[in-house]
Amino acid sequence: MSTEETITLYCEGTPNPLKISIALEELGLKYNVRTIKLFEHEQKEQWFLDINPNGRIPAIVDTDESGHDLKIWESGAILQYLVDRYDKDHKISYPHGSKEYWQMTSWLFWQVSGLGPMQGQANHFEMSAFGDYPYALNRYVNETRRLYRTMDKALADNPSGYLVGDHLTIADIAIWPWTTAYKYSGLAQIDEFPQVKAWMYKLLARPGFEKGRNVPNPHIYLQLNELPDEELKKLGSQRSGWIQEAMKRDAE
Repeated sequence: MSTEETITLYCEGTPNPLKISIALEELGLKYNVRTIKLFEHEQKEQWFLDINPNGRIPAIVDTDESGHDLKIWESGAILQYLVDRYDKDHKISYPHGSKEYWQMTSWLFWQVSGLGPMQGQANHFEMSAFGDYPYALNRYVNETRRLYRTMDKALADNPSGYLVGDHLTIADIAIWPWTTAYKYSGLAQIDEFPQVKAWMYKLLARPGFEKGRNVPNPHIYLQLNELPDEELKKLGSQRSGWIQEAMKRDAE
Protein backbone atom coordinates (compact mmCIF):
# COMPACT_ATOMS: atom_id res chain seq x y z
CA MET A 1 0.00 0.00 0.00
CA SER A 2 1.32 3.42 -0.86
CA THR A 3 2.09 5.79 2.00
CA GLU A 4 2.20 8.92 -0.14
CA GLU A 5 -0.10 10.30 -2.81
CA THR A 6 2.39 9.85 -5.65
CA ILE A 7 -0.30 8.93 -8.20
CA THR A 8 -2.40 11.55 -9.95
CA LEU A 9 -5.39 10.32 -11.90
CA TYR A 10 -6.67 12.48 -14.78
CA CYS A 11 -10.27 11.56 -15.33
CA GLU A 12 -13.96 12.25 -15.68
CA GLY A 13 -16.85 10.01 -14.65
CA THR A 14 -17.00 7.99 -17.87
CA PRO A 15 -16.46 4.21 -18.12
CA ASN A 16 -12.76 4.07 -18.97
CA PRO A 17 -11.55 6.37 -16.17
CA LEU A 18 -13.84 4.60 -13.70
CA LYS A 19 -11.82 1.43 -14.22
CA ILE A 20 -8.81 3.17 -12.74
CA SER A 21 -10.45 4.80 -9.74
CA ILE A 22 -12.08 1.46 -8.84
CA ALA A 23 -8.75 -0.37 -9.14
CA LEU A 24 -7.01 2.25 -7.01
CA GLU A 25 -9.68 1.90 -4.32
CA GLU A 26 -9.59 -1.91 -4.44
CA LEU A 27 -5.82 -1.77 -3.93
CA GLY A 28 -6.13 0.75 -1.11
CA LEU A 29 -3.80 3.20 -2.83
CA LYS A 30 -3.72 6.90 -2.06
CA TYR A 31 -4.03 9.13 -5.10
CA ASN A 32 -4.83 12.62 -6.27
CA VAL A 33 -7.62 13.35 -8.73
CA ARG A 34 -7.50 15.95 -11.48
CA THR A 35 -10.89 16.28 -13.16
CA ILE A 36 -10.64 16.95 -16.89
CA LYS A 37 -13.20 19.36 -18.34
CA LEU A 38 -14.20 17.30 -21.35
CA PHE A 39 -16.85 19.67 -22.62
CA GLU A 40 -14.27 22.47 -22.67
CA HIS A 41 -11.86 20.18 -24.58
CA GLU A 42 -9.29 20.43 -21.82
CA GLN A 43 -7.98 17.01 -22.88
CA LYS A 44 -6.71 18.67 -26.06
CA GLU A 45 -4.67 21.34 -24.29
CA GLN A 46 -0.93 21.06 -24.61
CA TRP A 47 -0.29 20.47 -20.91
CA PHE A 48 -2.43 17.34 -21.05
CA LEU A 49 -1.06 16.22 -24.42
CA ASP A 50 2.34 16.23 -22.72
CA ILE A 51 0.92 13.51 -20.46
CA ASN A 52 -1.16 11.65 -23.06
CA PRO A 53 -0.33 12.54 -26.66
CA ASN A 54 -3.58 10.86 -27.75
CA GLY A 55 -5.66 13.45 -25.92
CA ARG A 56 -7.98 11.00 -24.17
CA ILE A 57 -8.76 10.01 -20.61
CA PRO A 58 -7.78 8.33 -18.37
CA ALA A 59 -4.12 8.95 -17.75
CA ILE A 60 -2.01 8.75 -14.63
CA VAL A 61 1.27 10.24 -13.52
CA ASP A 62 3.22 8.31 -10.90
CA THR A 63 6.75 8.59 -9.55
CA ASP A 64 9.32 5.87 -10.12
CA GLU A 65 11.94 4.70 -7.63
CA SER A 66 14.31 7.45 -8.80
CA GLY A 67 11.76 10.20 -8.35
CA HIS A 68 11.05 10.64 -12.05
CA ASP A 69 7.58 11.02 -13.48
CA LEU A 70 5.92 8.01 -15.10
CA LYS A 71 3.19 9.02 -17.52
CA ILE A 72 0.87 6.15 -18.40
CA TRP A 73 -2.22 6.26 -20.59
CA GLU A 74 -4.78 3.87 -22.06
CA SER A 75 -6.92 2.25 -19.39
CA GLY A 76 -5.73 -1.31 -20.03
CA ALA A 77 -2.09 -0.27 -19.75
CA ILE A 78 -2.79 1.62 -16.52
CA LEU A 79 -4.52 -1.41 -14.98
CA GLN A 80 -1.59 -3.63 -15.89
CA TYR A 81 0.84 -1.09 -14.45
CA LEU A 82 -1.04 -0.84 -11.17
CA VAL A 83 -1.06 -4.58 -10.56
CA ASP A 84 2.52 -5.05 -11.74
CA ARG A 85 3.81 -2.42 -9.33
CA TYR A 86 1.37 -2.39 -6.44
CA ASP A 87 -0.49 -5.71 -6.32
CA LYS A 88 2.22 -7.95 -4.92
CA ASP A 89 -0.39 -9.88 -2.90
CA HIS A 90 -2.56 -10.39 -6.01
CA LYS A 91 -5.69 -8.82 -4.56
CA ILE A 92 -6.97 -8.05 -8.06
CA SER A 93 -4.67 -10.16 -10.20
CA TYR A 94 -2.91 -13.53 -10.45
CA PRO A 95 0.80 -14.38 -10.55
CA HIS A 96 2.43 -13.68 -13.89
CA GLY A 97 2.57 -16.77 -16.09
CA SER A 98 -0.19 -18.67 -14.32
CA LYS A 99 -3.20 -20.00 -16.21
CA GLU A 100 -5.40 -17.45 -14.44
CA TYR A 101 -3.05 -14.62 -15.35
CA TRP A 102 -3.44 -15.29 -19.04
CA GLN A 103 -7.20 -15.75 -18.71
CA MET A 104 -7.37 -12.39 -16.92
CA THR A 105 -5.26 -10.77 -19.63
CA SER A 106 -7.45 -12.25 -22.36
CA TRP A 107 -10.59 -10.78 -20.80
CA LEU A 108 -8.86 -7.43 -20.32
CA PHE A 109 -7.97 -7.29 -24.01
CA TRP A 110 -11.48 -8.51 -24.86
CA GLN A 111 -12.81 -5.42 -23.15
CA VAL A 112 -10.41 -2.84 -24.56
CA SER A 113 -10.56 -4.21 -28.11
CA GLY A 114 -14.13 -5.48 -28.25
CA LEU A 115 -16.70 -4.51 -25.66
CA GLY A 116 -15.53 -0.92 -25.19
CA PRO A 117 -15.30 0.03 -28.87
CA MET A 118 -18.49 -1.81 -29.86
CA GLN A 119 -20.55 -0.47 -26.97
CA GLY A 120 -19.08 3.00 -27.47
CA GLN A 121 -20.20 3.05 -31.11
CA ALA A 122 -23.62 1.69 -30.12
CA ASN A 123 -23.81 4.49 -27.57
CA HIS A 124 -23.01 7.08 -30.24
CA PHE A 125 -25.49 5.91 -32.86
CA GLU A 126 -28.21 5.22 -30.28
CA MET A 127 -27.96 8.50 -28.38
CA SER A 128 -25.86 11.20 -30.00
CA ALA A 129 -25.58 10.87 -33.78
CA PHE A 130 -27.36 13.45 -35.93
CA GLY A 131 -29.89 11.59 -38.05
CA ASP A 132 -30.87 7.93 -38.16
CA TYR A 133 -28.40 5.25 -39.18
CA PRO A 134 -30.23 1.92 -38.69
CA TYR A 135 -27.52 -0.22 -40.29
CA ALA A 136 -24.79 1.20 -38.05
CA LEU A 137 -27.00 1.04 -34.97
CA ASN A 138 -27.97 -2.58 -35.61
CA ARG A 139 -24.36 -3.51 -36.32
CA TYR A 140 -23.01 -2.14 -33.05
CA VAL A 141 -25.94 -3.00 -30.78
CA ASN A 142 -26.07 -6.57 -32.06
CA GLU A 143 -22.32 -7.01 -31.63
CA THR A 144 -22.60 -5.60 -28.11
CA ARG A 145 -25.36 -8.11 -27.41
CA ARG A 146 -23.16 -10.95 -28.71
CA LEU A 147 -20.34 -9.85 -26.41
CA TYR A 148 -22.69 -9.75 -23.43
CA ARG A 149 -23.80 -13.31 -24.28
CA THR A 150 -20.17 -14.40 -24.36
CA MET A 151 -19.62 -12.93 -20.92
CA ASP A 152 -22.89 -14.31 -19.57
CA LYS A 153 -21.84 -17.85 -20.51
CA ALA A 154 -18.39 -17.42 -19.01
CA LEU A 155 -19.87 -16.26 -15.72
CA ALA A 156 -22.34 -19.15 -15.73
CA ASP A 157 -19.41 -21.55 -16.11
CA ASN A 158 -17.46 -20.12 -13.16
CA PRO A 159 -19.04 -20.88 -9.73
CA SER A 160 -17.11 -18.06 -8.02
CA GLY A 161 -19.19 -15.36 -9.69
CA TYR A 162 -16.06 -13.70 -11.11
CA LEU A 163 -14.73 -13.91 -14.64
CA VAL A 164 -11.47 -15.63 -13.73
CA GLY A 165 -10.61 -17.97 -10.91
CA ASP A 166 -11.89 -17.43 -7.41
CA HIS A 167 -11.52 -13.69 -6.89
CA LEU A 168 -11.82 -10.24 -8.40
CA THR A 169 -9.33 -9.19 -11.08
CA ILE A 170 -8.67 -6.25 -13.33
CA ALA A 171 -10.71 -8.10 -15.96
CA ASP A 172 -13.87 -7.64 -13.87
CA ILE A 173 -12.87 -4.06 -13.07
CA ALA A 174 -12.31 -3.17 -16.73
CA ILE A 175 -15.69 -4.50 -17.83
CA TRP A 176 -17.92 -3.36 -14.98
CA PRO A 177 -18.23 0.38 -15.78
CA TRP A 178 -19.34 -0.43 -19.33
CA THR A 179 -22.01 -2.89 -18.25
CA THR A 180 -23.57 -0.29 -15.96
CA ALA A 181 -24.19 1.82 -19.10
CA TYR A 182 -26.04 -0.91 -20.97
CA LYS A 183 -29.24 1.03 -21.71
CA TYR A 184 -27.32 4.08 -22.91
CA SER A 185 -25.83 1.75 -25.51
CA GLY A 186 -29.10 0.40 -26.86
CA LEU A 187 -29.59 -2.71 -24.73
CA ALA A 188 -33.08 -2.27 -23.34
CA GLN A 189 -32.85 -4.83 -20.53
CA ILE A 190 -29.98 -6.34 -18.58
CA ASP A 191 -32.35 -9.20 -17.63
CA GLU A 192 -31.48 -10.77 -20.98
CA PHE A 193 -28.13 -11.58 -19.39
CA PRO A 194 -28.91 -12.88 -15.88
CA GLN A 195 -25.34 -13.86 -15.00
CA VAL A 196 -24.02 -10.44 -16.05
CA LYS A 197 -26.72 -8.76 -13.97
CA ALA A 198 -25.90 -10.81 -10.87
CA TRP A 199 -22.17 -10.15 -11.36
CA MET A 200 -22.75 -6.42 -11.83
CA TYR A 201 -24.59 -6.05 -8.53
CA LYS A 202 -22.25 -8.43 -6.72
CA LEU A 203 -19.36 -6.10 -7.56
CA LEU A 204 -21.41 -3.01 -6.71
CA ALA A 205 -21.62 -4.29 -3.13
CA ARG A 206 -17.83 -4.04 -2.76
CA PRO A 207 -16.65 -0.87 -0.96
CA GLY A 208 -13.93 -0.32 -3.56
CA PHE A 209 -16.48 -0.26 -6.36
CA GLU A 210 -18.87 1.95 -4.42
CA LYS A 211 -16.18 4.52 -3.69
CA GLY A 212 -14.33 4.23 -6.98
CA ARG A 213 -17.40 4.57 -9.17
CA ASN A 214 -18.11 7.99 -7.67
CA VAL A 215 -14.75 9.51 -8.69
CA PRO A 216 -14.63 12.35 -9.52
CA ASN A 217 -18.42 12.84 -9.55
CA PRO A 218 -21.44 10.76 -8.51
CA HIS A 219 -21.88 7.75 -10.78
CA ILE A 220 -24.87 8.28 -13.10
CA TYR A 221 -25.17 5.23 -15.32
CA LEU A 222 -27.25 2.97 -13.13
CA GLN A 223 -29.71 5.83 -12.65
CA LEU A 224 -29.79 6.47 -16.40
CA ASN A 225 -30.96 2.90 -16.92
CA GLU A 226 -34.14 3.80 -15.02
CA LEU A 227 -35.04 6.74 -17.26
CA PRO A 228 -37.76 6.46 -19.91
CA ASP A 229 -36.37 6.13 -23.42
CA GLU A 230 -37.40 9.63 -24.45
CA GLU A 231 -35.58 11.23 -21.51
CA LEU A 232 -32.47 9.20 -22.20
CA LYS A 233 -32.56 10.23 -25.86
CA LYS A 234 -32.91 13.86 -24.85
CA LEU A 235 -29.85 13.60 -22.66
CA GLY A 236 -27.89 12.04 -25.52
CA SER A 237 -28.98 14.71 -28.00
CA GLN A 238 -27.70 17.41 -25.64
CA ARG A 239 -24.21 16.04 -26.17
CA SER A 240 -24.45 15.94 -29.95
CA GLY A 241 -23.17 19.47 -30.45
CA TRP A 242 -20.10 18.82 -28.34
CA ILE A 243 -19.42 15.59 -30.22
CA GLN A 244 -19.72 17.32 -33.58
CA GLU A 245 -17.36 20.06 -32.43
CA ALA A 246 -14.86 17.47 -31.21
CA MET A 247 -15.08 15.60 -34.53
CA LYS A 248 -14.38 18.84 -36.41
CA ARG A 249 -11.38 19.59 -34.22
CA ASP A 250 -10.00 16.08 -34.69
CA ALA A 251 -10.40 16.32 -38.46
CA GLU A 252 -8.42 19.56 -38.72
